[in-house]
Amino acid sequence: MAHLNPYLSFKDNAREAMEFYHSVLGGELTVSRFGDMPESGVAPGEEDLVMHAQINAEGGLVLMASDTPTGMNYATPQGMSVSLSGDDPETDRLRAAWNGLSEGGTVLMPLDPAPWGGLFGMMVDRFGITWMVAVNPSFA
Repeated sequence: MAHLNPYLSFKDNAREAMEFYHSVLGGELTVSRFGDMPESGVAPGEEDLVMHAQINAEGGLVLMASDTPTGMNYATPQGMSVSLSGDDPETDRLRAAWNGLSEGGTVLMPLDPAPWGGLFGMMVDRFGITWMVAVNPSFA
């Protein structure tokens, strides 16, 4: 079985971002630093940067991230969104995620009824990551 998981890149605030996402999404957060790996090749002073962080949350949600140390190319995320969606029974959980993720961010489209049914909203969170949240209409 294959899985497709978002993997976010940050310049130097992956730990802060992942701790924030963990507070919103719940689950288990694991963090490995570049300094935890012998001969990681990072510049002096970058040992505490995140080499890999992962959230495993309820319902099979997985979100991964890392910092980009000196010597590696970094570009501000653009042209992509992280989508979080579910069915009507998940409405309260998805609304809570929307409220948490949008805190300190910029709402592009409020979480409102969508023309195709259900609810839909878009935002850019405080870390510059674009999120789409959708509550699918119930087909029962």
